[in-house]
Amino acid sequence: MIKPLLKGLGLTLRTFFTRPVTLQYPEEKMVMYPRFRGLHELTRDGEGKINCVACELCAAVCPANCIRVEPAEGPTHQRFPKVYEIDLLRCIFCGFCQEACPYGAIILRENYETANYTRKDLLYDRDKLFHAYQK
Repeated sequence: MIKPLLKGLGLTLRTFFTRPVTLQYPEEKMVMYPRFRGLHELTRDGEGKINCVACELCAAVCPANCIRVEPAEGPTHQRFPKVYEIDLLRCIFCGFCQEACPYGAIILRENYETANYTRKDLLYDRDKLFHAYQK
C-alpha cells in the first residue's frame, strides 16, 4: 500500500519541476503550424479590388457544400461575387476551396478562434471574410 503511494508521489515530484505542456489560454496563444487551415479570408489585389471573379469553383469543389456564391457583373463586364458566404458550422476546413481557386482569392489562415454564441454569427459573408484579420 505504501509502495504505490510513493510511486505516485515520485511521479508528481518529477513532473512538478518539468516544463508545463499546457498553455494559459486565452492569455497565451498557440503558435500554429505553417500548413494549418483555419478561418477563411478573401483577398484583394494591390488596388484594393477583390480577387474573386465568382467562378464558383470553390463552391463546386466544397465537399461540405458550405460556400454560396452569387455572381454579378460590373460596368466593364468584369465579374465579381455579389454574395459570398461561408457557413463555418458546415465547413470541414479541408482547404479544397483554396486549392481550386485559380486567382488565389480565398486563403485559409492560422486563426482558430471561431467560437460564437449564435449560429448566425458563424455565417461569414463577403465583408466579414475581408475583415476577419483586420483589427
